[in-house]
Formats: sequence, C-alpha cells, structure tokens
Amino acid sequence: MSLIDNVKESYNEMVHKVSWPSYKELTQSAALVLVASIILALVVWAMDWCFEELMTLIYGLF
Repeated sequence: MSLIDNVKESYNEMVHKVSWPSYKELTQSAALVLVASIILALVVWAMDWCFEELMTLIYGLF
C-alpha cells in the first residue's frame, strides 16, 4: 500500500466513518474532566497535608 493510498483511506475514515461529538457533548465532557481533575487534586492535597501532619507529630515526639 502506498503512502498516498494510506492518506486517502485515513481521510475517508475521518470524514465518513468517525462519529464526531456535538459542541454540547464536547463542552459537557470537558466540564466533567475539569471537575474530576479538581476533585482528584483536592484528594491528593488532603492526603499530602495529612501525611505532613502525621510526620510532624511523629518526629516531634522523638
């Protein structure tokens, strides 16, 4: 298969076979990813803070 055939088939697949999301679906997905990322960042921050406090308590005893 030549490079030209490969490019033509790729273009045909992207134009005719791929189901592209609508603008509404795209914005909803982006909002969901943003919210999930913020929640995950807060969970990691809370775990880090708790670990820091625990280590401060442990090392403060010795």
